[in-house]
Amino acid sequence: MLSTTTPAAAPPASSPPVPSRRREAGFWLAAAVFFITMAFSTVPTPLYALYADRHSFSPLVITYVFAVYAVGVIAALVTVGHLSDHVGRKPVLLAAVAVEIVAALMFAWSTELPVLVAGRLVSGLGIGAVTATAMAYLHELHDLARPSAGRGRFDTVSGIANLGGLGAGPLISGALAQWVPGPLLTPYLLFLALLAGSGVLLALVAPETVRVPVARRPRYRLQRPRVSGSALGWSQGAAATVAAFAVFGLFTSLAPGFVGGSLGHPSRLLAGTVAFLIFGVAPFAQIASARLSATVQLLLGTAGELLGLVLLAAAMVTRGLGLFLASALVLGAGAGVLFKTAVGRTLRVSRPEQRGEAMAALFLVAYTGLIGPAVGVGLATRYVSPTTAMLWFAAAVGVVLVAIALLAPAARRADART
Repeated sequence: MLSTTTPAAAPPASSPPVPSRRREAGFWLAAAVFFITMAFSTVPTPLYALYADRHSFSPLVITYVFAVYAVGVIAALVTVGHLSDHVGRKPVLLAAVAVEIVAALMFAWSTELPVLVAGRLVSGLGIGAVTATAMAYLHELHDLARPSAGRGRFDTVSGIANLGGLGAGPLISGALAQWVPGPLLTPYLLFLALLAGSGVLLALVAPETVRVPVARRPRYRLQRPRVSGSALGWSQGAAATVAAFAVFGLFTSLAPGFVGGSLGHPSRLLAGTVAFLIFGVAPFAQIASARLSATVQLLLGTAGELLGLVLLAAAMVTRGLGLFLASALVLGAGAGVLFKTAVGRTLRVSRPEQRGEAMAALFLVAYTGLIGPAVGVGLATRYVSPTTAMLWFAAAVGVVLVAIALLAPAARRADART
């Protein structure tokens, strides 16, 4: 779901010449599809409170619904995340868009809990396929359209399409839920049209970048995760990933409900804005920190998340909306930079032919971090107040962040020896 660069892909086989205009158009269409699918994946975020009001869902039920989505992403990463290396980028990406269309139809059809759970699982399966495929496809189309250019455009566009899309989804659905009739139907109809339209244009215009003859395609196997570099270095990178995804998971599952309940601001637009802030600031923090060393980025991301957690705790204790919004901004910036360091470290210490498996391991850790803390906070609210649960969350993630900072010198030396 979140990434700052692309895992290594199989080198594209030779293909017929493609006009540069078509390659350029394909790059932007692929970016649009990436943005729309990622945005669709977070559309339900500000709507969970409406589902809860209609069907008397508890916060724990909402976290389970969210967790099912992450399970779908993990399943797709392991089973189909690497298929585009062998069968082509377009078929896998178009199939993923079709899966998201099915999910949109399910959400539009019914608001009942079984359908909501099934729809989130289906959506997760599609996003798992999109995440790996779209990043590789964008990277290749960029290189084909502008072979003499650097990676700057790819890094910027892919970051905005990925994290920016995740932020745009709740902002759009929150605005529609606030001002347009049918708050649990209209957002899905809109994205149904966007998914279908962008998928058709991609199929008609964008060129394929990977052409592997059927006879040369390897036998199918599950994507195998791989621990890269030293055990200590990998542990530090995994901890950084968990810390980053823990806050992303919290703000896309329970935080909108806390804004409406504990903080007393039930606006659906505001709920969507909270999720938009934490995702929207992340790619810009990554871009702004790009010229800094990996060590400085790690310390900056760690300090940013720690400060954000302090602001979050203060917001819950004082019931201050301004502090809560500020915490979303600071946490998003810190988490974005922190995750970028984990991705960069993984790519740096992995051999080229093993980077796909190394990235699979990192994303499996990421989505474990996405699920665990959010479910833990949801479970805790059955026994303690939401404020107490959030304070426990802030303390737990704070301990992880301190451990990351303390491990940094030893982990860097251990990776250098491998």
